[in-house]
Amino acid sequence: MTQTRARAWIYIPLMFLALFYLVPMFVMLDTGFKSFDEVSLRTMWDLPKSLAFDNFVAAWEALSPNVMNSFKIVVPAAILSASLGSINGFVLAKWKFKGANVVFPLLLFGMFIPYQSILIPLVEFMQSVGLSGSIPGLILTHIIYGIPITTLIFRNYFATVPEDLIEAAKIDGAGIWSTYLRVLLPLSIPAFVVVLIWQFTAAWNDFLFAVVLTDNTNWPVTVALNNMAGSQIIAWNVQMAGSFLAALPTLLVYIFLGRYFIRGMMSGALKE
Repeated sequence: MTQTRARAWIYIPLMFLALFYLVPMFVMLDTGFKSFDEVSLRTMWDLPKSLAFDNFVAAWEALSPNVMNSFKIVVPAAILSASLGSINGFVLAKWKFKGANVVFPLLLFGMFIPYQSILIPLVEFMQSVGLSGSIPGLILTHIIYGIPITTLIFRNYFATVPEDLIEAAKIDGAGIWSTYLRVLLPLSIPAFVVVLIWQFTAAWNDFLFAVVLTDNTNWPVTVALNNMAGSQIIAWNVQMAGSFLAALPTLLVYIFLGRYFIRGMMSGALKE
């Protein structure tokens, strides 16, 4: 009985926090279903008199090309950065080389470099290699900027794998790649889930790199959503419908894969 009461007291603040974070979602959907005449600060909390699905149709017509651009960016960026981070983490955790204790902190230093501080040299670099304004240039940026965090996650995950497995593989004649592909890679599925969800979310929600490195034909959905607003009159109902459509992929990822994300973290993916 005491444990039940203690658990109830835990759930009460959690419920309030959940409601607090769901308020923006309620306002977004509530406004998205309203007609233009109903949108007002005074009636922000009022339910719509009728469901205006045409707002979502208009938002989708405006954003659908950019949604596809976002998928073209985030899928390869997440997969490639996860793959590189997995290899780096394996080498740094289980196949250490001379200077590994220096390379690892230097890689982690990349996590703390502000985006704004490297924008000018980044743009100049993209122009010099012919990737300015293109989707491949933005993919490359997300891959490189994702390497520090993906390396950290995989390195800490592989550090929990018993050394006996590595020694057994070496005794059987396995080299570095055979050990990685046949022993460590199958065991690292939980870490891959964590990293893929992490990188998918980071790349999908990115605005700063996207607005600087892509032109209007290659804008991802975050940039296109920002430019949906008119110069004088803003159709907030269409804007809110577009915001929901832009947020829907990441919402679905966490709704359907969130439990695997938690399992991956609990199995050692984020342990020191």
